[in-house]
Amino acid sequence: MYPLALRGRPVPLIRTADAERAGRYPHKASDLHRVRPGVYAPRPDWDALAPWDRYLARVHAYWLIRPDAIFSHESAAALLGLPTFGHPVRIHIFDSRRSRSLVYGDVVAHTSADDRRCATVEGQRVTRPVDTVTDLVRALPPAFGLAVADAAARQFEVTPDWVRETVSAQRSIRGRRRVEWVCDHMTGDAESVAESVSRAVMHWQGFPEPLLQAEHRVAGRVYRSDFCWPEFRVLGEVDGWIKYSRDDPSEAASALRDEKRREDALRRAGWRIARWDYVGALRGDGPYDALRAAGLPVTRPTDAAQLLDVGRNPRSR
Repeated sequence: MYPLALRGRPVPLIRTADAERAGRYPHKASDLHRVRPGVYAPRPDWDALAPWDRYLARVHAYWLIRPDAIFSHESAAALLGLPTFGHPVRIHIFDSRRSRSLVYGDVVAHTSADDRRCATVEGQRVTRPVDTVTDLVRALPPAFGLAVADAAARQFEVTPDWVRETVSAQRSIRGRRRVEWVCDHMTGDAESVAESVSRAVMHWQGFPEPLLQAEHRVAGRVYRSDFCWPEFRVLGEVDGWIKYSRDDPSEAASALRDEKRREDALRRAGWRIARWDYVGALRGDGPYDALRAAGLPVTRPTDAAQLLDVGRNPRSR
């Protein structure tokens, strides 16, 4: 299953050649930011972008210069709407004509002896979602690899068996144990990166496996929880980076009131609620402290090695 459209440019992009034909010289313009050689963006628009959208703009800027490029890894993920983490350092393309992979500037040209397929959408080419997943699961820290796989399962119906089939057809054995772990745990029921990372952390901390997106009927209303352990009457909730609107204070206040009413209703029904945020999940201590305080037991040995540097991603700035 392929997307009907890739993610578009998050800012206007201006090629130097086009600007010069209009009588402007971008390298002398203080109101323009150089996205890459030969491509500029309005500086106020660039400055307002989140790190992952700056990366998406860099990918589109490279495509303006190289319209024949096949994007892979984080670059394909950015275009497909799959998670990227922070601001990835490199632009990644796939080039089957090369005999070996090559790094030049901020671009990595990957090659492979295996057949690779790409999707072409409105003239732009990316590796298929399943290939993008396998590439990134091999390369990223496991919690981030799980987040990419969960998102692909949700958005593109990528299944564990499809990932396993893709990997088994490839000659490289690099990262296969990591791929197998992700395949054992990926699900389309996780609705955010914060949930996926939290689920990985909770697994390594030895907590029982939760139910995801469970529904709870309380006083005639139905509420959903991120994580549920019905045998222990514990619910887990993780807040992402942007849960409540920053642009509309009244909307944010209304959302907070609704959240408090929801939690009060669930507590009256006998549930104990553990809450943490995405930063706490990246540190590793957020889920543990909240869940232990709510009375959830640890039922398996802790995997301390996996918990080291959960949120550290050397592939991003």
